[in-house]
Formats: sequence, C-alpha cells, structure tokens
Amino acid sequence: MPETIVSETGSSLTTQAFRTIYSMIIRGDLKPGEKLKIESLRNTLGVGASPLREALSLLTAEQLIERIDQRGFRVSHINSEAFDELLKTRCWLEELALRESIRTNDTEWEERVLLAHHRLKRPPRTLEDGTLNSEWEENHKAFHMSLLSACGSSILLKICDQLYDQNIRYRNVSGIYVTAERKVGDEHSAILDYVLKGDEDKAVDELIHHYRKTGKLLSDFLKKQ
Repeated sequence: MPETIVSETGSSLTTQAFRTIYSMIIRGDLKPGEKLKIESLRNTLGVGASPLREALSLLTAEQLIERIDQRGFRVSHINSEAFDELLKTRCWLEELALRESIRTNDTEWEERVLLAHHRLKRPPRTLEDGTLNSEWEENHKAFHMSLLSACGSSILLKICDQLYDQNIRYRNVSGIYVTAERKVGDEHSAILDYVLKGDEDKAVDELIHHYRKTGKLLSDFLKKQ
C-alpha cells in the first residue's frame, strides 16, 4: 500500500511528498508512463498543490518523472537500453567505491559490513506466499551500501544509492526475481570473504558478477517488451 503523509512535523511537506512518491515509483505502485494527476495525489498524500508540484519537480531531477509540456507529469518509461546503461554505470561507480573502501583498511568499516551481512542472513528472502520479504529487501540494500561506505565520498555514495533504487525499480516493475536455484546468500558471502581478506580485485569481480546475473535476466526481459 502507498504510504500516506499524516503530519507536518519534522520534514517539510515537500520533502515528505518527495519521499513518498519516490518510494511508490521504486516499488512499482506508480507504473512507467502513468500520468500523475495532481488532485489524486493530493488526496492520497494529504498535501497541498504547491508542495506536491515542488516534489514532482525534484523527482524530475532523479529521472523518475518526466515533465509533459503543458500537461503535467508522468512516471518515466523504462526500456532495455536505459537499463543496460544504468547497470554499466552502477558497476563502474561501485567498483570505484568498493576499491576505495577496501584500501582504507578501516576496522570500523569491516565491523559495519559484518553486521550488515549478519542482519541480511536472518530473515528469509521470500515470504510463504512467494512475495519478497520487505525486511530482507531493506537489509539487502544496507549490506550493499555498507560495502561502499568507507569510500570517502558522500557524493559517490549518494549516486550509488540512487542507482541502487533505480535498479530495484526495474526489477519490481518487470516482476523478474531471483529464482530459488540461485544461491544469492553464497554470492554475498563470497563478496564478504574477499572484502575481509583485502583482495579488492576478487571482491570487485564477485560484486560485478552478482549484479550482472540479475541484470541479464532483466535486460533479456525488457528486450522482449
């Protein structure tokens, strides 16, 4: 269910609206190409037209929303070419961030990564009905971002965070998920092992291989659409 904004306390209404619509797009609640009706969103989110329009304008900078000349906004389309570019860019930047993190030889960073990996292993990836477990999803992102967290660049981390979410959007919209036959947990453990050994080349190889396995499924699916 889409989140609902219920209070003006804390973050501004524009920020709250931005975060809620952002999450709705990433989860696939708002579909690619869907026109965003201001009045409908106002009722759903409980905000005025002004902060809502500001939030939509901010989301255009994230490339999640497109402005339609004189006709408002719509959710950005997805396609195989855009996804391939996204995956390539994500691999480039995360390789850089992971190498820089490993080179710091930071004990606190290693502890963060170990803790994130431990938390990732606790909940099942899927629920009894076969749907993805939201707790696992949150822990999954936390683990991957922890790997990059000692890179020394808040700008790089922010971009990697955005690319992670955009990648998840493609997966959610397409409905392409990892099959039970694929041992995702083993892939995470392999990345962790090489990180702790300080072997940046093999750690990067495992990370990129991990991404490209799912990426190929998504790319092949999108090419058929």
